[in-house]
Amino acid sequence: MDRKYEILNLLRSVADGTTTPEEALLDLKEKPFEDLDYAKIDYHRSVRQGASEVIYGEGKTPEQIAGIVTAMGEKGCRNILVTRISQEAAEYLSAAAPTEYHPLSRLAVAFPKEQKLRGNIVVATGGTSDLPVAEEAALTAETMGNKVTRLYDVGVAGLHRLLSNLDPLMSARCVIAAAGMEGALASVVGGLVDCPVIAVPTSVGYGASFGGLSALLSMLNSCASGCSVVNIDNGFGAGYLAGMINQMEGIREE
Repeated sequence: MDRKYEILNLLRSVADGTTTPEEALLDLKEKPFEDLDYAKIDYHRSVRQGASEVIYGEGKTPEQIAGIVTAMGEKGCRNILVTRISQEAAEYLSAAAPTEYHPLSRLAVAFPKEQKLRGNIVVATGGTSDLPVAEEAALTAETMGNKVTRLYDVGVAGLHRLLSNLDPLMSARCVIAAAGMEGALASVVGGLVDCPVIAVPTSVGYGASFGGLSALLSMLNSCASGCSVVNIDNGFGAGYLAGMINQMEGIREE
């Protein structure tokens, strides 16, 4: 059960008299986080931000990742995201908990649970080489409960490819544009749509792209209004932000 609704049910039980205020206070005091020595799991993240804590896999051992995921699963957390996780660590995690692993994006979803997807986020890439970052963004957004439309390899080197997809672009609540090289895709998309555009510079390109720095600077200097930029190769950050924007738009429409 999502921690936010767990707390809501607790408050309702106080209101109807089945739980005393003292018991409720003790429950809340005991559950903000769990100390595993090597990690402190923030169970109130979903209360504050609407989504459970996400595990950054790079730099953690397979045992540490499995330990964190197992502890979260025991508290009822579902669709737990693990980003930048290696194949070896994912295989170890799969033995400890139900896990879906996506090798292209190096992203795992532990304790996967089917959910209703809402709204529409478009994830577009300049080229096929941007796919790992784009898939990290798309899968993050989907795991958070958002519907995602993928438009891959629609960069400015062949602008007709992008222009042939105006319908999904113009009906989106948010667009993620992932591109390397000069990063022009975000500006072009920003000039076409009436929704927020999240630009993701990727570390794709020859020497003068400086590992994505050239695309980052181009996107930061975009003249298209409503275009924001995340860090180089930060597909997760883009997918998370797009999910928040999409959910907020859905609430307004309802």
